[in-house]
Amino acid sequence: MPFYTLGVESSCDETAAAVLESNHTLRSNVVFSQADLHACYGGVVPEVASRNHVLKVAPVVQAALDGAGLRLGDLSLIGATCGPGLNGPLLVGLSVAQGLAFSLDVPFVAVNHLEGHLFAHCLSFPDVEPPLLALLVSGGHTQLVNVSAWGHYEVLGSTRDDAAGEAFDKAGKLMGLGYPAGPQLDKLAQGGDPDAVAFPRPMLKQGYDFSFSGLKTAVRYFVEDHPATPLVDLAASFQAAVVEVLVHKLFAAARGYHQETLVVVGGVAANSGLRKQLNLRAQREGRRVYYPDAKLCADNAAMIAACARYRYATFAERSPLNLLALPALTLPTSACA
Repeated sequence: MPFYTLGVESSCDETAAAVLESNHTLRSNVVFSQADLHACYGGVVPEVASRNHVLKVAPVVQAALDGAGLRLGDLSLIGATCGPGLNGPLLVGLSVAQGLAFSLDVPFVAVNHLEGHLFAHCLSFPDVEPPLLALLVSGGHTQLVNVSAWGHYEVLGSTRDDAAGEAFDKAGKLMGLGYPAGPQLDKLAQGGDPDAVAFPRPMLKQGYDFSFSGLKTAVRYFVEDHPATPLVDLAASFQAAVVEVLVHKLFAAARGYHQETLVVVGGVAANSGLRKQLNLRAQREGRRVYYPDAKLCADNAAMIAACARYRYATFAERSPLNLLALPALTLPTSACA
């Protein structure tokens, strides 16, 4: 008998729902982005995001069901992001998922958004199993995670300030790019000289932690002092600095922890410059690096459904229907955390 999992994601400014059949067959994946709504503010406004989630979540869930050719009564399990993220947006998706689980009398699993990202690649490469080393790099998070088994995570390093994706958006704003600036900056960088500006490589050889706020400041002062520098060169040089730090630390950890399989997830995993350098380095060192499909790199509900399905099937996990949002949630370190 088919087992259908509905995933719901609303941790920031994407309202998303997806339907997963069994373990890895994605029947639908709907994402409504609020990027245009927040562009005039230069970033996400939590209250604006919350109100828009309220408007969009029901139509998005229905679109996911329609795309899968299912009705609500066909669902076997519902999973939703409970944290980390913005409290208001999280509450919208979480409340809808809990209400559906109650009304349908099906199990509900609250999903850690960070663990969800780790499951994104499973939908593209279901045979790639732990042990592996993951680089989780997004707008809100930059972490190196040693995955000995699903549900068993050791965070080797995290950002001390700005995440890589946040640094891309802030640097892009300084260059005059609109929000979100990351994809635009990546496109510009492809036509520029990555050696044109000698931007710093923060904490390059200082353990596994990251720091990108100083690099953002360096961009600010350079733009002020050298306004005639071609934008493509600024973009290429900034991207080269971020990419070098990410690549160096990932492969340093791979050597230190003897990991041959590397997984890169999160919104920045779609960056073309990062993928190019990771692939070149992996080829030189004889390691394998995997990325989710581009549509599964940014926040989405397919990864939430995959994680919920795994935790329910493996640990018989069920979450309380009165669970509140957990905006500061961290990655669990044990299977039943």
